[in-house]
Amino acid sequence: MIIGLTGGIASGKSTAAAYLKSKGAVIVDGDQLGHRAYEPDTQAFGEVVETFGPEVVGADGQIDRKVLGGKVFGNLEALNRLTDILWPQIRRLAEAEIREHQAEDSARHVVVDAAVMLEAGWQDMVDEVWVVFVDPDIAVVRAMARDGANEEAIRKRIASQLSNEERCAQADVIIENSADEAAFKACFDSEWDRIAGL
Repeated sequence: MIIGLTGGIASGKSTAAAYLKSKGAVIVDGDQLGHRAYEPDTQAFGEVVETFGPEVVGADGQIDRKVLGGKVFGNLEALNRLTDILWPQIRRLAEAEIREHQAEDSARHVVVDAAVMLEAGWQDMVDEVWVVFVDPDIAVVRAMARDGANEEAIRKRIASQLSNEERCAQADVIIENSADEAAFKACFDSEWDRIAGL
């Protein structure tokens, strides 16, 4: 089975992916694929430079994500141009990785860990969409503790993402993470047992 795992900032998505990996799943990491999509000599690299200018390339020859971020954040049109370049590339990389894992062991469950799963419309790439969510106020506290960011910046990030209600409306499995980690993992145990046929 291919599971699409998604959730907002500080929802526990990374914890969930690590736990599913410990139970035997193979993880396709959307963040890592996003970094690979930017690498020099890729189609996306060329398109990003052509669209946003040569100043987005740092002294090391890589895309300078801070410079690029300064051009797109708060500018919906520019952000949409960037995602139109990147998301198809990331999807191609994800599909290739899924095929590799399935060729190695067709019985092994694959988890596609992708924050933008729903925004990018990748639901057709997976068998089930699992959404992890947390109350926004709890997310703010956790993100402040984890990232050292200020509350206003985190609330802006949350406001720019899909709401919990929008995510959950598109989910096959919904897992809340407002309690402790043990309770969170117990929810995954029951879902894992279901797909494993236990």
